[in-house]
This record gives sequence, structure tokens and C-alpha cells, in this order.
Amino acid sequence: MQFNTPWAFLFLLAIPVVVYFHRYRRRGVAFRFSSTRNAAASGRSLRQRCLHAPLLLRVLALVFLTLALARPQQGLERVRDVSEGVAIEMIVDRSGSMGAEMAYGRERLNRLEVVKRVFEEFVNGNDKDLPGRGNDLIGMIAFARYADTICPLTLGHGALSRFLENVNLVQRKREDGTAIGDAIALAAARLQTAEESVAKQVQETGDVYDIKSKIIILLTDGKNNTGKRHPLEATKLAAEWGIKIYTIGVGGGESMTRMPGLLGDFLMRSESGLDDQTLKAIANETGGIYRQADNADALRAVYKEIDELEKSEIESVRFVDYREWFAPFALAALLCVALEIVLSCTVLRRIP
Repeated sequence: MQFNTPWAFLFLLAIPVVVYFHRYRRRGVAFRFSSTRNAAASGRSLRQRCLHAPLLLRVLALVFLTLALARPQQGLERVRDVSEGVAIEMIVDRSGSMGAEMAYGRERLNRLEVVKRVFEEFVNGNDKDLPGRGNDLIGMIAFARYADTICPLTLGHGALSRFLENVNLVQRKREDGTAIGDAIALAAARLQTAEESVAKQVQETGDVYDIKSKIIILLTDGKNNTGKRHPLEATKLAAEWGIKIYTIGVGGGESMTRMPGLLGDFLMRSESGLDDQTLKAIANETGGIYRQADNADALRAVYKEIDELEKSEIESVRFVDYREWFAPFALAALLCVALEIVLSCTVLRRIP
């Protein structure tokens, strides 16, 4: 808290003058007694003990009035962010082949679960090699036979974790497949209207947000085998719109898939169906890169490389918004004066 007119505190110098004239000014004698010994021996009543209350109230009123005149203000610092970020659409394969096991530290999880966990580290940071993408516009699309928008492009990354919980391996055989082309086309369409999405999100805060670049990060362990669009056809559309695609081949080589059985789960060997040639062509067509990751550490390394290639910037404009607090002090002074008048005219009245 600060005071806009601190010179008003000079009025506090009037307090000793008020006390002096109230207590030490000469008064005429109202009644004369030959002796006051018996009256002094009788003790003091509560009314007599409160005789100085009007003086105290007058001093408090002067203090509160001085504080009000000094104009106390409380400053609230506000930060307006002028941001230049990256619009990112994550495309995650959730087909049945993503159920193959993959190393995540000392754990063995299915590929989809590892992709989800490392993606959260990429967005929020992990205090190690991934700083997080707190200033970026991020959305997610998951696909098998059909491509679906899981999370719209958003600056509120707290909701992404909830959306990720709903991304699971495909359960129905008729919904299984790998529609890479349709997923790329859907992601490109979402990024094409990214400016509209961010405008709705920042209009309430008044922040300024500029999309520096638009990218797609595609994670899959298979090859396109269904859908209306071929991956390279959708890639050309993305290239026309200035969208860069980074492709990540998840797994590769021989892998193990955990399958349920009558006597418990058992592991079944499966060969990789990764179409690395198409993934390389997609990345090259749009100016991105292709990398393969067969465990969580390798996946983090790819994200770290993307972090270095796609940097976002933020500039903060700070200003202070002040709130005036003179009214409560002025009201307190008024109440003290009113209470002094009431007491002086009633229970603490002097005669004459």
C-alpha cells in the first residue's frame, strides 16, 4: 500500500494541540464544597472512568481523517502477455498394433500409453530435458480407421491431461485400421482455422497472441491401409497451407504384444508394419523431419529436437492498477465523531 498525498500526515501535528486544550484549559468552578474528602473516598464509577472517551474518539477521528486525506492506494500488478507461439496438432495412432509393449523407464507399457505419457512431458515439461510448451496452442487428434478430434486447439493445457485419459486402444475389430491420410487432413484443417480459435480464447484477457508457425507431430507404428485420403495427398494440402509435419515412427523391428488368455496374459511376437518410407516423404514434403523411437528415452530425444527447432517467444508488458482505500478511513472518522457527540450529550454529559 502507498499514499498518493503523504504531506497530509502533517495534520497529525494537531493532535497534541487538541489534547492540550481538552485537558489543560482553565475551567470555571461550577460548585464549591468545603471538603471533597468523602467524595474522593467513595471511589470512581464507570461513567467517571470513561470521561476521557470523547477525547480518545476525537483523536482517532483526526487520525482516520488524516489517513483518508493521504489517499491510501493498493497497487495490483497486472501482466499483459504479448506472445508469439506455435500452433501444434498432435496426431496419435490408437490402432490395435499400438498395444505392443515398449520400455518406459523400468516399466513395460503398451506403445500408446508411452506416447501419452511422454506427450504430457512435452507439453508440461519434466524438469529434465523437456522445458514444456506453455506458450503454444496445442490440440490432439487420435485415429485408427477413423480420425477424431480429441482436444481442440487450446492455450489451457490443464485440460489436455483429462482428454488424454479418453484416448485408448481401439476395441472393436471393425474400427481398427490406420487412416494416416485422413488424420493429416483433419489436423491441417484444424490448423488452417487456428487464428479463429486463439482469438476466442484471448479476447477475455486482452492478451495479444501471434501464431509464429503451424506444425503437425504424427506418431504411428503402422502404414496407411484405410481412409478416404492417401497420406501424400493430405500432405500436399498441408504444404499449401504452410504447415510443417514432423513424423515419428513408434517402435520398429520385432515386438511383443500382451494378449489375454484363459490362464492369464501371454506375450505374442509381432512384426513391425512401420512404413518409414512414407513417413520420410511426408516430413520432406513439408520441411519437417522423420525420426524413429523404440522406447521412451528415444521419444523424449525426438521431442527435444523439435523443441529446439520450433521455439516460441513471449514478452510481458507490466502495469500497475491502483485501488483507492480512502473511503473506509473517512467513514471510520465520521463514526468516531458521531460517537463522541452521542456520548458527550448523553451518558458522559457534563453539568454545567
